Amino acid sequence: MDILESLPYNFAIRYWKRKVVFFVVGVSLPFFVFSQEKIFKILVEGNKVISTSNVISKIKVKKGDVYNEAVLDRDIKNLYATGYFESVEVEKRDTPQGIVVVFKVKEKPILKKVVLRGIKRVRRKEIENLINLKERGFLDEYKVKKASDKIKEFYRQKGFSQVEVSYRIDLNKEKNEAQLTFTIEEKSVMRIKKVIIKGNKSFPRKKIIKLMKTKEAGFFRRGIFKEEVLEDDIERIKDFYKREGFSDVKVDYVVEYLKKRIYITINIQEGRRYFIGEVKVKGNEKLSSELINKQIKIKKGEIFVEDKINEQALKIQELYFNRGYIFAKVEPRSFFNPQTEKVDVTFNITENEIAYVEKIKIRGNVKTKDKVIRRELRIYPGDKFEGEKVRKSRQRLENLGFFEEIRFDTEPGSRPNWENLIVEVKEAKTGYLSFGGGYSSISEFMGFIEIRQRNFDYRNWPTFTGGGQDLSVYGSWGTITERYEVSFTNPWIFEKPISFGFDGYKKEHSREEDVGYGYEEKIKGGALRLGKEITDYLKVGVSYRFETVEITDVVETATRELKDEEGKNDLSSVYFNLSFDRRDNVFNPSKGTYFSNRIGVTGGVLGGDKDFVKYWGEVAFYFPILSKSVIEYKVRAGVVTSFSDSDKVPIYERFFAGGSSTIRGYHERKIGPIDPVTEDPIGGESLLVTNVEYKYPLTDFLKGVVFFDSGNVWEKKADFLEGGMKSSLGVGLRVKTPIGPISLDYGWPLNLEPGEEKRKGRFHFNISRGF
Repeated sequence: MDILESLPYNFAIRYWKRKVVFFVVGVSLPFFVFSQEKIFKILVEGNKVISTSNVISKIKVKKGDVYNEAVLDRDIKNLYATGYFESVEVEKRDTPQGIVVVFKVKEKPILKKVVLRGIKRVRRKEIENLINLKERGFLDEYKVKKASDKIKEFYRQKGFSQVEVSYRIDLNKEKNEAQLTFTIEEKSVMRIKKVIIKGNKSFPRKKIIKLMKTKEAGFFRRGIFKEEVLEDDIERIKDFYKREGFSDVKVDYVVEYLKKRIYITINIQEGRRYFIGEVKVKGNEKLSSELINKQIKIKKGEIFVEDKINEQALKIQELYFNRGYIFAKVEPRSFFNPQTEKVDVTFNITENEIAYVEKIKIRGNVKTKDKVIRRELRIYPGDKFEGEKVRKSRQRLENLGFFEEIRFDTEPGSRPNWENLIVEVKEAKTGYLSFGGGYSSISEFMGFIEIRQRNFDYRNWPTFTGGGQDLSVYGSWGTITERYEVSFTNPWIFEKPISFGFDGYKKEHSREEDVGYGYEEKIKGGALRLGKEITDYLKVGVSYRFETVEITDVVETATRELKDEEGKNDLSSVYFNLSFDRRDNVFNPSKGTYFSNRIGVTGGVLGGDKDFVKYWGEVAFYFPILSKSVIEYKVRAGVVTSFSDSDKVPIYERFFAGGSSTIRGYHERKIGPIDPVTEDPIGGESLLVTNVEYKYPLTDFLKGVVFFDSGNVWEKKADFLEGGMKSSLGVGLRVKTPIGPISLDYGWPLNLEPGEEKRKGRFHFNISRGF
């Protein structure tokens, strides 16, 4: 009996269906496989200079691949992108072995020679370097056109405003070579003879001319005409008039070329001058009109300036934003009132509801741990979306120095009026190996090497990054100094804003009277540090320091007081710190205040060979001025006194002034008490130094400086402020370089330096590790 007969009917049907399916698949599969046409061979035709292997290396299709038109289209584009070919085609050839793909190419002509004709008034080498067309390379007409434009612009920059540049390509089809000839008609240098201002009824010509960068030719001015500069001048004139209330002003220009001279006419249609009428606020319910009006700085009768009106609208919006109304909108409306002939301004406010923070999402941090970012934020889930908290959070993240870019954004939360805060960062390089050398007024010739990771994490093996800790190993060697340091700081321990750190160091300074050292000094020691962030601006700290100081090689002719400093002593000290910091940026402050106090006790119950108490205080104010320039006003003061078994303060703990870091224009450490025999500085028990410095940016990496320094050092603390101050004036430069910032100052002393018979200006040059 057949086994199928013993099976139920439905099961038998399913059995035969499977048999049929397997048969169909088995029969059709070979046809399916063979219907996929495979590439048997790839050929290249038409190439003479470019090798076949070079062409094949630029394409994706390979022998044995399934023939695919889309892939071949991409290969054609890739070959065109090489710049070698005028045309590229693909031919498909069927053979018994399979598909043969033929790439038919036509190479661009070889640039045999570049000829420059008509060059008379400029150097030929400058043009050759400018066009960057190499002989024996492939001729690219797009690059030729670009080179022609570069030549024309080059001449125009030099005052040849009517220059004409043309080119011709002579092609040898048999050799597929080309000669390229540029023909330059230089014509005469056209200088601006006269700038004529018409229609300026409210302001004198001199005022308008001062706004312009386009100038007439003169003894110290070339008077070169550049149309793009003139167009910028027109916009500056328009902006000036609008700031003065002429909202309808129109300005255009006419350029005339007469007898190798250029005459420019500026036509001004001033229009009416507008003044502010009534100022009103509408739509406010959550915030009082009184509060909003305090924020508005425009008054009735003032000149109407549209930009100022928009600024006031932003200030009102900021007022709402700081209270959590991030969806508030302020729309200023201006209306000319024909009865009063003034412009009435209305600020229409749509308050909307308070927004709350649902989640905070951190994005873009590859190395830095989320918690390092979150602990700096001053806004938390559940808080109102207050603008001040967001700004403070951004400022704290910037002060870490870990990120190139920081961006705050929002996305809708799961409930109405709840938003997610997105903190997106782009990480900067925080670890580096730097080395270099140079000359400074203090250390003379020196070289240094430093390994530092400002975003260190001792737990994150093997990269050791992302924890927000700071580790530095530094060494420097100079003609008179030698220094080694290792330093570590963890700003957060026990998941709290409590910092812990340690330092180890060894320093040596040879005797060099030119920089204020009449003896040789060797110091080695270490310190342990603890700190606590009380508020966002206030910090306290305590540290213990132990070091050994050795003084040798005192000048033979020195007085007994200086010779008594020779020998080796151990110092055991505790220091207490209190600082207040409201600077907008700790690396490059432009506004704010910094205040620091430090008092230390050495010896006594702490042991050691010397007993003294030392105080150091510093306060700095930063004021932003126009064009990103900044005024810095800094005051530093210190006092030190001995106690117990010590009858005087050791020389290496006294105060010194003069030189690049205190009062410029004087020798290093030469302001204050000096040895009456050797005239070497011996320091004093009290100090006061004030510095006023005006910094203005010249470029992204260069700043100019004008400064006034004043101060003095007094032998005894009781003499503080007696005998007047030593002052200086000067100028300087600050240069940001890969190895660190360089400062160059020239100071002129306003008083005689101790031991000197006449005043003499001095240069101060220094390389440091912070900018």
